[in-house]
Amino acid sequence: MFSRILTSGLFAGAAAGLITALLQLYFVQPVLLHAELYEGGDLVHFGADPVTAHPDLPGLFAEPMRDGLSIIFTMLTYTGYALVMAALMSVAERQGHEINARTGLLWGLAGFITFHFAPGLSLAPEVPGVAAADIGARQIWWTITVAAAGVAMWLIAFGGNLVSYLIAALLLMGPHIVGAPEPESFSGPVPTEIGALFAARAFGIGMAAWVLLGAFTGYFWQAEGKREHAAA
Repeated sequence: MFSRILTSGLFAGAAAGLITALLQLYFVQPVLLHAELYEGGDLVHFGADPVTAHPDLPGLFAEPMRDGLSIIFTMLTYTGYALVMAALMSVAERQGHEINARTGLLWGLAGFITFHFAPGLSLAPEVPGVAAADIGARQIWWTITVAAAGVAMWLIAFGGNLVSYLIAALLLMGPHIVGAPEPESFSGPVPTEIGALFAARAFGIGMAAWVLLGAFTGYFWQAEGKREHAAA
């Protein structure tokens, strides 16, 4: 079982992480580089003359070392996620639930809700230079929210009764009712359009990444199960 978890997680995480890293480099990194121009004062928006929305930015792999390291770290991160997902899939399979690429899509959506949508609903993705609350407080709130959402997803998927669904709803709503940490005041040189675009792309690529991760993990989990069964 450990070998099956390890193999499924490594292959699924590496594949999903590579695709995610390339998507981030193409869609997210230009938005961050654009925001950094305002953060550093190279561009000024508020109270100044109109500024072009299409400045000259470094192209894809203009900085091979940084972009290469981004790809490697993203692959490692999603490999970690895949190992956790494969371990949870093993628990679900022992309880009689089918695991394959198709059901893996649902696992991926649950992962997206847990790690991206649930915390991002009140603690939105931020570009450089915007006002933010204390990082320690944000990390604590994020961790609690992710843990609550993860338990809620499991209860929705496998609880099977009204009490489980009610508990899941409370876990999903609770952190947002309490509220995420907020800055004392709002400030920042970055245009709101850039912040909105960054948040939208972060959510979109996050969903794509987790759907791919779930599908790949389910596929490799099923394939490894068939291989082990044939070898037995």
